[in-house]
Amino acid sequence: MPTFSLPFTEEACPALVSGKYSDLDLFYSSYIGTYLDRDVKELSGTIDSLKFTRFLTACAARSSQLLNYKGIGEDADIDQSTAKSWLRILETLGIIFYLHPYSNNTLKRVVKTPKLYFYDTGLICYLTRWTSAETAMNGAMNGALLENYVISEVMKSYQNEGLNPPLYYYRDKDNKEIDLVIDKDGKLYPLEIKKTAMPDKNWVKVFSVLKSQECILGTGAILCTVETLGAFDKDNLIIPIGLL
Repeated sequence: MPTFSLPFTEEACPALVSGKYSDLDLFYSSYIGTYLDRDVKELSGTIDSLKFTRFLTACAARSSQLLNYKGIGEDADIDQSTAKSWLRILETLGIIFYLHPYSNNTLKRVVKTPKLYFYDTGLICYLTRWTSAETAMNGAMNGALLENYVISEVMKSYQNEGLNPPLYYYRDKDNKEIDLVIDKDGKLYPLEIKKTAMPDKNWVKVFSVLKSQECILGTGAILCTVETLGAFDKDNLIIPIGLL
């Protein structure tokens, strides 16, 4: 299985990759300090730095999950109104983004809540105390970290081209879920994210939930840790995450 180094992507922290900085903790503590001392306070005025750091950690621990103002507020010892306000600051500063659920007139049972993601997966690792790529990818948050990484890289690929990302997720009240849905030219392209080098064709069965709702499906795919591009059949690809 290929090595997958989440906290050290070149786009997220080029100074770490180049060797200019070798101390990950120092890099990210300075990163957070810069935001607190300059950008966050510029947007919000006075702010409790300790509580805001706890709030950042609470958000990081809930990455790749449904947005929950109440849970974040309780974890950070702030009220829901403050949590909403501080999340708006993080979104404005380009630290977090939301993936909204796909919905149309025929989808009556879908979940309406967006999911929370960070643009920099390395920042999540720092805040939640995963000190290396190895511990991160073998720890309790490995699935959430991998999902955050993939979703953020796809999101940035659109934004870097100056395009509005047509990205969604799907989840209904029967707990059927598709990690990522790309809506393009009247077709939906469903994608599942899996931490494995041995993808199972059964995983693409969930894609049929969209077809049953009168949606037109394009090519689906399982994004996983295989080394080479493959396919289950003409409609479903196997894509290495390393290609992102």
